[in-house]
Amino acid sequence: LSAALRTEAALRSLMWIWTMPHLQIAQACPTVHDALTATDLLEHALRPLGVRLPENSVSHATGSGLATLPALAARQLDGIPFLLTEHGIYLRERYLGYRSDAQRWPVKALMLGFYRELNTLGYKAADLITPCNQYNRRWEERGGADPDKIRTVYNGVDPAAFPHAGPEPDVPTLTWCGRVDPIKDLETLLRAYAMVRAELPETRLRLFGPVPPGGEAYKTRLEKLAAELGVTDGLTFEGRISEVWRAYAAGHVVMLSSISEGFPFSIIEAMSCGRTTVSTDVGGVSEAVGDTGLVVPPREPEKMAAAALVLLRDDERRLELGQLSRQRVIERFTLRRSVDAFRTIYQELAGLPEVYEPTLETVADWTLELRDPWYQAVATDGTGW
Repeated sequence: LSAALRTEAALRSLMWIWTMPHLQIAQACPTVHDALTATDLLEHALRPLGVRLPENSVSHATGSGLATLPALAARQLDGIPFLLTEHGIYLRERYLGYRSDAQRWPVKALMLGFYRELNTLGYKAADLITPCNQYNRRWEERGGADPDKIRTVYNGVDPAAFPHAGPEPDVPTLTWCGRVDPIKDLETLLRAYAMVRAELPETRLRLFGPVPPGGEAYKTRLEKLAAELGVTDGLTFEGRISEVWRAYAAGHVVMLSSISEGFPFSIIEAMSCGRTTVSTDVGGVSEAVGDTGLVVPPREPEKMAAAALVLLRDDERRLELGQLSRQRVIERFTLRRSVDAFRTIYQELAGLPEVYEPTLETVADWTLELRDPWYQAVATDGTGW
């Protein structure tokens, strides 16, 4: 396949299609360089097809798009059951990402067309689809998935790994935790912070998380924006932290400003730590937060700032919401509940006669369940991302 995509015949075929006069893409005057770029990207994207899955197994793709390629091949060639889980909406994020990519229109059109077809094929071929929220389910149904094959399984965290954070800091502080990436829209967060500072000058903003390879320019852009807004004295980039719960404990309110999310771990982790949140209404955020935090529209710093000020100024409400946040996680979004659900699904797809029955958790008994040996084996120590 790699060799075939690098032949002159492949390039000539692509150029012939691109330059058909009745196609809109011909107006972009595609070049041979465009064709070389497109075939190179396509060859790289298809490399997961080289992975052969073992027989007598269940394949579980934890994302749509390229992650489904080995599973699709295994189902076609060996009849291996195929489970598809989506956290973020892969196709939507491809569209968002390609807005700022350097490639010309013909290249983007080919690659996005490829991702659309692959996304649709994954939805149709999967034996079961497990979105991590109801928001994803709507996208999947519109993308061609059979509604009867969709079963929501929420992400879960270990309440022991993300314990109650305890006392709040002395200085009003907003925290954020994640990877420093454009999809997190930290520009909106910085602008909201500047508005908060105008009302409460002593407020700090602490950003925890790594800068992924290639993201250095984005961080520089954020630093320049902070300087323009005049908030550099109260803003800190803390980098990666080994004990993630400490990032949530470092503030009064945990912020999330993303323009795209699935069912964000950072929100349910913060809730498990007993911190209330201000977050953007994207993906499954509203499902996660419920009535334990404030949800605002994305890319509207004024509304984000207003929500943060409401919580910073009302100690009683903020603490009450923090307590309700932890209770909501224990009742709905624990690691135990999530693992139980997937264990049941694996046995179902494998055709095993005995189906595991999940154990329901309550606020009163979750600590007792931590004594289960298998749970101790899978429980996280809170140091990962």
